[in-house]
Amino acid sequence: MFDYMNVKEAAEKWGLSERRIQVLCATNRIPDVMRISNVWLIPKTASKPIDGRFKKRDKEESDNE
Repeated sequence: MFDYMNVKEAAEKWGLSERRIQVLCATNRIPDVMRISNVWLIPKTASKPIDGRFKKRDKEESDNE
């Protein structure tokens, strides 16, 4: 059986807003998340999802700057 945390606990743990955690849950960016009624349950073992807004720069690009 998993131990779960709620949105508020995940936000504090990962340094994100509660709304951002809700969006990550709704878009299935956090594995094994469950929604019961209006409460998101996030496994305590889940890791913070990678921010998809930024791409990792290639080493060649950083060498040219």
